[in-house]
Amino acid sequence: MADDLFKTPLHALHQSLGGKMVPFAGYDMPVQYPLGVLKEHLHTREKAGLFDVSHMGQAVIVSPDHETTAAALETLVPGEMKKLGQWRQRYTVLLNDDGGIIDDLMVSRPPTDGRLNLVVNAACKEKDYAHLTERLPAGVKLERFDERGLLALQGPRAASVLAKHVPAAAEMKFMSFGEFEIAGIQATVARAGYTGEDGYEISTWSGDTEKLAKLLLEDDVVEPIGLGARDSLRLEAGLCLYGHDIDETTSPVEGNINFSIGKRRREEGGFPGAPRILRELDEGPSRLRVGILPEGRAPAREGAEIQSADGIKIGVVTSGGFGPSVGGPVAIGYVETAHSATGTDIQLIVRGKSLAAKVADMPFAPHRYYRG
Repeated sequence: MADDLFKTPLHALHQSLGGKMVPFAGYDMPVQYPLGVLKEHLHTREKAGLFDVSHMGQAVIVSPDHETTAAALETLVPGEMKKLGQWRQRYTVLLNDDGGIIDDLMVSRPPTDGRLNLVVNAACKEKDYAHLTERLPAGVKLERFDERGLLALQGPRAASVLAKHVPAAAEMKFMSFGEFEIAGIQATVARAGYTGEDGYEISTWSGDTEKLAKLLLEDDVVEPIGLGARDSLRLEAGLCLYGHDIDETTSPVEGNINFSIGKRRREEGGFPGAPRILRELDEGPSRLRVGILPEGRAPAREGAEIQSADGIKIGVVTSGGFGPSVGGPVAIGYVETAHSATGTDIQLIVRGKSLAAKVADMPFAPHRYYRG
């Protein structure tokens, strides 16, 4: 029942815009608007889409100085945090003791010494916060930002839209952030997102989120976008969905996200599951997350069995669907490493029938991040 679900600060706005609401990660969220998933997807690729991501978890780790905070977080993640510059952010993963992924997250460093901001997945935030609280050393604490909303403005026109209110936003580089005033609203703006497009994630106090969303939606090139198109956009971009493409059984090496492991960390270790992860980096993992292009028009959904060309089971699809920008079905899955080379012929078992496919490079739609 919707009454049992959490609501974001934009819940009333979603309803007024005709959003079709569905349960997601404990929240009542819009899966689509009257424009429809296909058109919302294409609009984001061509112009700019506005997403409500206020269900994500926002928090900060605090200690007296950066070295202490970074060192504490480095005991839990494989990312390089000590050299993270002010006004920069980084993608990394929380690891369990076996090297499996508890969650993937963004970490950013504001100019205030001793603070690292976190953005974690909605479905994982309570688990993440408990894990962090339990394992952070004395003198380092976690503070939740439950009273903040989060918007994502994504697409090739996102920069020109935001620059009308914050001219400096146009010159920000990918994975940087800043603090700005937008129409009297104090906002933290990061140039990043989950679509493969250029764009921003904008954090405000919850009481200001609806005002800012309405301001951005006044622009003719901006449309509200729901969870349906958010998923097809990230799938085309080859980005992981936690709980599907990565989870507590998959390592970052198996997940094909080695960039989440810092160079120094590969040399020194010192993070959970380091023996396994360093071994996989050196010898290769037994399985690997790959892109898949099915032949024909039928999509392969999560759970579809992947077989070798001669009919031996070699893996499973973890995400799949129709790629509107690609113009056909796309999928992500895990296969035995011996079958992971781009162009390898494979078979997908869809509704009991064998469907020809090939291992493909990701992303399926090119990333268009602004790097300056």
